[in-house]
Amino acid sequence: MRLHLTLALLLISVTSPLGLAAEQIVYFGTGGGDARGIYSSTLDLETGRLSAPTLAAESQSPGFLAIAPDGKFLYCVSRAVDASGKQYGAVQAYAIGEDGGLQRLNEQSSGGAGPCHLVVDHSGRCVLVANYSDGSVAALPIKPDGSLGEPALVIRHEGSSVNEQRQQRPHAHSINVSPDNAFAFAADLGTDDVFVYKLEPAEASLTAHGSIKLAPGSGPRHFAFHPDGKQAFVINELLSTITAFDYDADNGKLTAGQTIRTLPDDFAEHNTTAEVQVHPSGKFVYGSNRGHDTIAVFSRDAETGRLKFVEHEPIRGNTPRNFGIDPTGTYLLAAGQNSNSVAVFRINQETGELDYAESEIEVPTPICVKFL
Repeated sequence: MRLHLTLALLLISVTSPLGLAAEQIVYFGTGGGDARGIYSSTLDLETGRLSAPTLAAESQSPGFLAIAPDGKFLYCVSRAVDASGKQYGAVQAYAIGEDGGLQRLNEQSSGGAGPCHLVVDHSGRCVLVANYSDGSVAALPIKPDGSLGEPALVIRHEGSSVNEQRQQRPHAHSINVSPDNAFAFAADLGTDDVFVYKLEPAEASLTAHGSIKLAPGSGPRHFAFHPDGKQAFVINELLSTITAFDYDADNGKLTAGQTIRTLPDDFAEHNTTAEVQVHPSGKFVYGSNRGHDTIAVFSRDAETGRLKFVEHEPIRGNTPRNFGIDPTGTYLLAAGQNSNSVAVFRINQETGELDYAESEIEVPTPICVKFL
């Protein structure tokens, strides 16, 4: 009894004022190279230090991760290879233990080729996945034990755009869910569209609801909502820009507004953008540059929603395909895919600027960062 009381007091003593643990578990999705699967680490919210990474689960190219709203399950895309050497797209389900460990539950087809992104709806009843290679999106039901059912439906996009190397056909690059869980939004790099779907999570159902076209050659990639649910942002991989949308939640309608460049005006070398995220406070927007190898920082006007450039922060590595902001909004973790590194930056809560925390760990080909 005394031991249990002591452990309880210790647990209380290492929680933050927000009720979050002083150490946050973080998972890294990987792809290629020497990577063996999904890795995990803990971030100390006082010091900004990451613990040495450990292999949480073996998996073939678990590139992008998603965590269920209740924190009990983790899902990843996988570009797996069968016994005959044929590649196929899959989604894998894992149970998350009390210590953050992962236990494999099952695997299902992603419904298409080259899965690159997935999300769990806010009710935790279905997984939505974007398949890059064949330009499709799919919905998979989640069973009560957290395992996945077969895809309930698959929708293949149609169209192309002006970039002859990258836009000859559809390439669904992400899928996200509205704050009210009523709609899903799929950014398609190949067609320059953000496709909108009516979402029925209980049936794992998507119904076409419209689309919005970006500037020719934009290559929309990842998508993020503002915390107030009235604005959203898409990062355009091919033009290295971020486009802001006003969002009408009642009608599931996006209206394009400002588009802002993520690079310095004098930068003329090759660059593609990758990730976009909004700070939990809603005051800042961040985007990653691959080539310039920086995080572009923007402040957001609370009244107009317009973005203003703040700075470019080098990631101390190469090819930031993804980054993650911890739930308290204190730190940003930038993953260097081609430098096998994850670096920690402290976020200035007044300006949004990033300050390198002198903390970095080695993770093989990290391409996704997700906090538990």
